[in-house]
Amino acid sequence: MRDRRVALVWAAFVVVALVSCVLVLRRPDRLSDLHIYYGALSDLHSGRPLYGYVAENGGPFTYPPFAALALGPITAVSEGVLQGIWLVAACAAVVAIAGAVGVALTTRQSRRPLVVAVAATVLMLSAPVQSNLRFGQVSIFIVLMALLDGMGAVPPRLRGVLVGVAAAIKLTPLLFVVYFLATGRYRDAGRAVATFVACAALAALVLPDESWTYWGEAVRQTSRIGNLASLGNQSVHGMLLRVGVDESALPLLWAALVALICAAALLRARHLTSEGRPGHAAVLVGCATVAASPVSWTHHQVWPVLAAMLLIGASGVTQRAAGVALLAAMVVSLGAVLSPVSMRPGVQFLFENARAVGVCLLCLAGFGGVAVAATRTNRRPAAGRGWLRVGVTATVAVAFFAVQPLPAGADPTFKAYALDDLANSRYFFVCRGPVECAAYGTDAPVTFGTRAEKTKVRVNGVVSPQVARLDYYSAPGGAPRAIPLLPAYPGTRMFSFRSATMTEGRLLAYASDGQPIATYDDELAAALRATTR
Repeated sequence: MRDRRVALVWAAFVVVALVSCVLVLRRPDRLSDLHIYYGALSDLHSGRPLYGYVAENGGPFTYPPFAALALGPITAVSEGVLQGIWLVAACAAVVAIAGAVGVALTTRQSRRPLVVAVAATVLMLSAPVQSNLRFGQVSIFIVLMALLDGMGAVPPRLRGVLVGVAAAIKLTPLLFVVYFLATGRYRDAGRAVATFVACAALAALVLPDESWTYWGEAVRQTSRIGNLASLGNQSVHGMLLRVGVDESALPLLWAALVALICAAALLRARHLTSEGRPGHAAVLVGCATVAASPVSWTHHQVWPVLAAMLLIGASGVTQRAAGVALLAAMVVSLGAVLSPVSMRPGVQFLFENARAVGVCLLCLAGFGGVAVAATRTNRRPAAGRGWLRVGVTATVAVAFFAVQPLPAGADPTFKAYALDDLANSRYFFVCRGPVECAAYGTDAPVTFGTRAEKTKVRVNGVVSPQVARLDYYSAPGGAPRAIPLLPAYPGTRMFSFRSATMTEGRLLAYASDGQPIATYDDELAAALRATTR
């Protein structure tokens, strides 16, 4: 019976993997990050600068120069063949990661095949793995190397080498060096550092100009990675940007929070290692890298999925409930799925940042450092009391966010458009052409329309001659955003901007003497509701 269940679960994994790969290959923007790797390396082989490459979608090559050496062989085949090979390799990496998780979840050999099959299927369904497949990302292989090395699943003489190589490709696994030191694995830490330095030195010998450019310049240019305030960046840094923390206070606050999170995670990881649970410890350190990194896109977030499965496999109602909640956040986008029922801006902010909040809580509480102080030997609460505690905690958390407004300035998608954007019908849709816009009607100070998209709302309209200035407030208490009034056509001034949400949005029109002449808040929300029916 058990063999049949294992076979059925593996069959489900194969179906999910095949469907996922087919859907990826049908996308016009399939494996876009792999395309960047391929194009940048092709340019490098042709004598052009590695960090000067820019793909059609605007994406540059952002990894250290050793990554170019490690990925060098991919240009030996055509890009189409490479895409197929890459997808198969990514699916194989998922299976290998699931195998490591199976070792951490159970010591019973008879149960392990089923656990591994379930873990692989859940991983394949999660948003981070799907994102790795969609973009053709290297992150899944970085997680595999760091996990195997962190939990000591490689031969003793080679421990630390995989972490060193992974860090030379992507810097975040360097936190595992600190973990090695914290747990007394001094030789492993030495091998990791030596491997990292050797890889960087090799890249400097082979690619001296690229190494100079990266370590002297590109490594500090976070703008190359993308908009760090966007919802895809579920790190502490990204969440602080979305909260609207002042730029002068952001570095110090971020550093303090990262230090606290990493210290708590490393303390707990040391405790877990002493208990003979190195797999749990490695996953926790990996989660700390997700929280601490300045940027943690969806494809970086495989670690929290592994942590959720470990929590579900633990004993205790609280841990299992936390695991289910974290896994739900990692499989679906709560901000998008639950937005119709969020009702309050604070709750919506919680949903949109659920992954970042979940990883921080994981590192600080329960699975993390606080658990060391909270451990009680031989005392387990009754199941009923456990569920009651979970329910009360969840209710209090949601109630707290329910009374919060959208944080002032927390509008990462805001952008006001200029005259150069006038030809784009996605941005300017209320009227097109001088005749139509002149006849649109400007008796009211502001006449506008809205369009709802998956992650943003667009507002486009026309102002009357009496309007001298137009401001937009995304949240109560926040600083106003100046909306440019564009002389698009003779006698007509237009405007267009995008925002994350209109729940608390407010437009204010001012006359030339600086006095407000019109306010639009409920009208914005009503217009948006009309466009989404």
